[in-house]
Amino acid sequence: MSPTTLSAGLEHGHVTFLGAGPGDPGLLTLRAVEALANADVLVAEPEVLDVVRTHTKQGCAVLDTEAGTPRPALADASSKSVEAPAARDAAHLVMEAVRGGRRVVRAVSGDPGLDTYAAEEMLACAAAGVPFEVVPGIAAAVGVPAYAGVPLRDAQGTDVRFVDARTASGRCWTEVGASDGTVVVSAALDSVAAAAGELVAAGRKPDTPMTVTVAGTTTRQRTWSATLGTIAQTLKQAKVLPSPDGGRPVIAVVGERSAAAQRDRLSWFESKPLFGWKVLVPRTKEQAASLSDQLRSYGAVPHEVPTIAVEPPRTPQQMERAVKGLVTGRYEWIAFTSVNAVKAVREKFEEYGLDARAFAGIKVAAVGEQTAKALVAFGVKPDLVPSGEQSAAGLLEDWPPYDPVFDPIDRVFLPRADIATETLVAGLIELGWEVDDVTAYRTVRASPPPAETREAIKGGGFDAVLFTSSSTVRNLVGIAGKPHNVTVIACIGPATAKTAEEHGLRVDVMAPEPSVHKLAEALADFGARRRTAALEAGDPVTRPSERRPGARRRRAAT
Repeated sequence: MSPTTLSAGLEHGHVTFLGAGPGDPGLLTLRAVEALANADVLVAEPEVLDVVRTHTKQGCAVLDTEAGTPRPALADASSKSVEAPAARDAAHLVMEAVRGGRRVVRAVSGDPGLDTYAAEEMLACAAAGVPFEVVPGIAAAVGVPAYAGVPLRDAQGTDVRFVDARTASGRCWTEVGASDGTVVVSAALDSVAAAAGELVAAGRKPDTPMTVTVAGTTTRQRTWSATLGTIAQTLKQAKVLPSPDGGRPVIAVVGERSAAAQRDRLSWFESKPLFGWKVLVPRTKEQAASLSDQLRSYGAVPHEVPTIAVEPPRTPQQMERAVKGLVTGRYEWIAFTSVNAVKAVREKFEEYGLDARAFAGIKVAAVGEQTAKALVAFGVKPDLVPSGEQSAAGLLEDWPPYDPVFDPIDRVFLPRADIATETLVAGLIELGWEVDDVTAYRTVRASPPPAETREAIKGGGFDAVLFTSSSTVRNLVGIAGKPHNVTVIACIGPATAKTAEEHGLRVDVMAPEPSVHKLAEALADFGARRRTAALEAGDPVTRPSERRPGARRRRAAT
């Protein structure tokens, strides 16, 4: 059945042909994110799904063109499931998905205007009378060289030619070979040397500079500089292997003025201090969001593994009395020492049909920025956040003493974990306040991570691990085992470092102050110093995990 025959009875939906860019999710346009947020169905190849699916709304059906099977199943206007054909017919998938007035996003790698089959799918929509739009994306042939530090044009306005080696004819090679401009070649990794040979045969000098970039714009990116005549040997010596799933094409840039010779100064992406480092963050995704974003800005690949799970208190009556007291005016202050405490109070509010308005007339304190953000998301702006150290001690330094003249009520509501320390309670009492120290939630050891993660932890698959408390050390070792000795151990403070050492770990990095963001900065500084030392010694820049036995053989695969 051809796609055009499906138009009978079609309740017109809408299709957005969307360019997902060359691989970095941060390169999606604002319009692309908006279209994805409104989509009922997403159709894409596997390598594109990881880039775009996080921006879709809950309930959006995802169709993998490789598998041809919906996840979850689509339902048409009469709530009957729609079977996707097994064949890799993206046009058919799109036309089936748009039935019932659905909004469909067809995401392609790079830019739709350069995709081999997108035009055919657009024609199918036009023939069926389905309205569609095109959201451009950054083409790999342009985005990858930018991330590799290889500008395509110079001040003299170098001519730039683009060639897809997979479809290029002999005439095409002859034309670009006769030119003295920059040539950008998209090719499969195993055909790069053949493409270089075609250019030499067409007239380009064998000593013409050439760069080859694999996995461009991702944290697996690697770039090699050579010449047309030496690139085959360079890739062979580097033992570069194709990705097992084929992946995206590699991008090669050829030309005298393509800035290949200046790449050591222009390579801004691959020279990030933690580029390609796989960093273990012993926190949940929700807790680690801003920390993981910070690590990504240094070029790292964060991997969140929760070491604790949060459960309700065994006896909820104490929490219930405190929340009722909050509403009836029992407290002058409420102090939040964690995001989990905010979540616990918010859930209790929702149980009673309350919202942020119940905080009216009550002063609110937050122990740090992340807790403050959680409160703002709840609709509450904290009155007090530590101006210095983000900890219980830092909060106490800024907390005002009780004044019977200005403070009509002398009581503080402190919803906390069952294992919280007494530092804050003792400090508040010393300042003249009465404290209701209430167990809002319990922390228990999380379930072990998947076997693959456990093996990576014990076998040196992670380059670094960030320990943000003594409990994260104990719990991680308890549920997953001790990190390998090649893994860089970074601790948030002396107490955490002591616990790590007691578990036989070598502490390499310690934060200058007890802040998760300062800890990430300290790890980045460590990585930068390590990179500089390798370059000054004339050694290759490698990640810590590449020092373990057998790692160099595995690293060759892209």
